[in-house]
Amino acid sequence: MPHIDNDVKLDFKDVLLRPKRSTLKSRSEVDLTRSFSFRNSKQMYTGIPIIAANMDTVGTFEMAKVLCKFSLFTAVHKHYSLDQWQQFASQNPDCLEYLAASSGTGSSDFEQLEQILETIPEVKYICLDVANGYSEHFVEFVKDVRKRFPQHTIMAGNVVTGEMVEELILSGADIIKVGIGPGSVCTTRKKTGVGYPQLSAVMECADAAHGLKGHIISDGGCSCPGDVAKAFGAGADFVMLGGMLAGHSESGGELIERNGEKYKLFYGMSSEMAMKKYAGGVAEYRASEGKIVEVPFKGDVEHTIRDILGGIRSTCTYVGAAKLKELSRRTTFIRVTQQVNPIFGDAH
Repeated sequence: MPHIDNDVKLDFKDVLLRPKRSTLKSRSEVDLTRSFSFRNSKQMYTGIPIIAANMDTVGTFEMAKVLCKFSLFTAVHKHYSLDQWQQFASQNPDCLEYLAASSGTGSSDFEQLEQILETIPEVKYICLDVANGYSEHFVEFVKDVRKRFPQHTIMAGNVVTGEMVEELILSGADIIKVGIGPGSVCTTRKKTGVGYPQLSAVMECADAAHGLKGHIISDGGCSCPGDVAKAFGAGADFVMLGGMLAGHSESGGELIERNGEKYKLFYGMSSEMAMKKYAGGVAEYRASEGKIVEVPFKGDVEHTIRDILGGIRSTCTYVGAAKLKELSRRTTFIRVTQQVNPIFGDAH
């Protein structure tokens, strides 16, 4: 018998943060750096916990070079060869602590991951990424990877509910990726009817993870710096960005010029385009669950990063959080029906 959960579940657009008294004089006093000790790998992390998504248009080596200057993290997509990894590692040794190597559950993926981690021991993070983190097969895979790499920090996902967060942490993952369907080029909710509003997913999954001394990544659903701040306020330890980092010089994807305007292609990794590129096409038993969009070219990603970090620092001053760590403790969300006044549309 189907069941309806009548509890209200909310997205970033459904809330705003309530301002609170603060002793901070300026945004410059806010510290966005966080330090974590991971439950299963016992490794330490220090940095600004924003991650470029492991999509081939975003999780690029070019992106990683810029992000690591800001102490931001990059989940590098799984389609670089070992040679490309070696070349990058030899030229950018200072970036390696801010990188994860990605893999799906396929045997060829895993062999490639093993080669990369054996050849470049400075890479200490693994991003195990499947569209549906609920399968028993994925849980077993996480256990196998943990056995094979006991010292590495494992990110695994994606899921949206507390019980699966707990299952993956107990199977050996350190950081759970949370989000099904919220991405800007994800069509899972349309194709399958499956999903979970991202703000509620983050709150529930953070609660489950933190109870086991695990961590989570809010993956997807951020369209502006305010959303990133809300994800942190909801309890996310890390926030992963795709669309917000697309369309830059450092993003993958073709640069297209039309009528004097420049665009870059951005697409989901379950889109027809990605599957044609890497799997020879969409298998007959599945549907594409990603779309292809043209993002207006935005220039260097550095400007976008400064904009995001400036926005979050400002959030912290509004709620009186001197450190990013304090933001979730000082967060009260208020439900709203409208985020912004749309009268003048988007100014250029």
